Amino acid sequence: MRLLPAYLWPRFLKRRLPTSLWGRSLLIIVLPVLVMQMAVTWVFFDAHWQTVTARLSEGLAGDIAWAVESYEDDPSPANLDKLANRAERSMSLSIVLQDGRTLPTEERRGAIGVVDRVLDRALDARLDRPYWFDTTRYPAYVDIQVQEPQGVLRIIAPRERAVATQAHIFVLWLAVATVLLMGVAILFIRNQVRAIERLADAAEAFGRGETVPRFKPHGAREVRAAAVAFMAMRDRIQRHIDQRTALLASVSHDLRTPLTRLRLELALAPPFKRQSAMRGDLDEMEHMIDEYLDFARGEAGEPPKPVSISDLLKAAGEDAKRAGAEVEVVVADGLTASVRPLAFKRALVNLAGNAASHGENVRLSARALASGGLEIIVEDDGPGIPVAMYDEAFRPFSRLDDSRNQNRKGVGLGLAIARDVARGHGGDVTLDRSELGGLKATIRIPGAVTVAESA
Repeated sequence: MRLLPAYLWPRFLKRRLPTSLWGRSLLIIVLPVLVMQMAVTWVFFDAHWQTVTARLSEGLAGDIAWAVESYEDDPSPANLDKLANRAERSMSLSIVLQDGRTLPTEERRGAIGVVDRVLDRALDARLDRPYWFDTTRYPAYVDIQVQEPQGVLRIIAPRERAVATQAHIFVLWLAVATVLLMGVAILFIRNQVRAIERLADAAEAFGRGETVPRFKPHGAREVRAAAVAFMAMRDRIQRHIDQRTALLASVSHDLRTPLTRLRLELALAPPFKRQSAMRGDLDEMEHMIDEYLDFARGEAGEPPKPVSISDLLKAAGEDAKRAGAEVEVVVADGLTASVRPLAFKRALVNLAGNAASHGENVRLSARALASGGLEIIVEDDGPGIPVAMYDEAFRPFSRLDDSRNQNRKGVGLGLAIARDVARGHGGDVTLDRSELGGLKATIRIPGAVTVAESA
């Protein structure tokens, strides 16, 4: 397998680390605990367990060397019986002589091999005769055989005399303590993360224009302080929105009164040369007031509900047709999404009207995204907008010229209203070059989208 260069490892690891606060917090707790436990276990086995095992093996090897030398001093059956009784009583060793036998040729070693290596070193240091041992055949004993001229001197020793057999108890208690500590840590982290998630959900809902009741802050002191600050900020923003809406509604209402009087005077006045132009100015002023109100009104108080996207697109297409454009609508009849009907219709009508005012051919299309969500595209064959001015086009009251002339109908709020509505639904509006030659505006919003099957 080809290894990554050293400078790519940080990026490789970063992509595979958890991205959520819950996952990262859990990693911060779990990873140090696991590293610590591995280090403690390694130090325990390396510095303690192996040392104790080596001391036990050296003691056992010394007893076996004493038994072999004692037998060699007097290899008679009587001395062997006396030696075997003394070893059994004092050292828990079982000693027998197998006449005429030789040492086994096969080696029997444990899977890990630590006990075998330690015992082999101890026996090699104490015995001058050939020997053979097996630590795997009997779970509670060690079989050691020493070659003698008369045969094989076989010695069966308890396993605890050669190895520290209680090491697993330490590891077990260490694992239990680790699980308990990690369980407490996970519960604590989960409670803290839940408080942050609740705050994030409230902020997201407020950003979508939903009315969210005040909630009781909980969690750590810093999280509670952030929740209190958010609710205070939300109240201030809501007051500002209400004041802006009330102000523009009041101004619009006050302006409609003189506009109505002017219309009445024009209707009662005898025909004159500039009468038609004045009516056009009055229509444009009324349209500007309507756009101001739409921008100020936003979508507050309107709950989302399942709406037929095909009906909304067809309605927007009819408005564009009345503006004199040729309109093509490409959408499945059963396409449905959960949106705020009036606000979303306002966004589509603004985009379609903007396309109709700059081009002769307009295409409206919508589809359900494979990843979930809705995509609506509005295209025209007009002159388009330079790429460098895409961001400028979304600014309220921007008409993409220095003079802010009134040669075209509108006050530069169409794209701003559309983006505001899309972002209120958790999505956005982007601009690009259209295949028709003009501008392409794309609305993408998340959420459940359904397409009804045709009968």
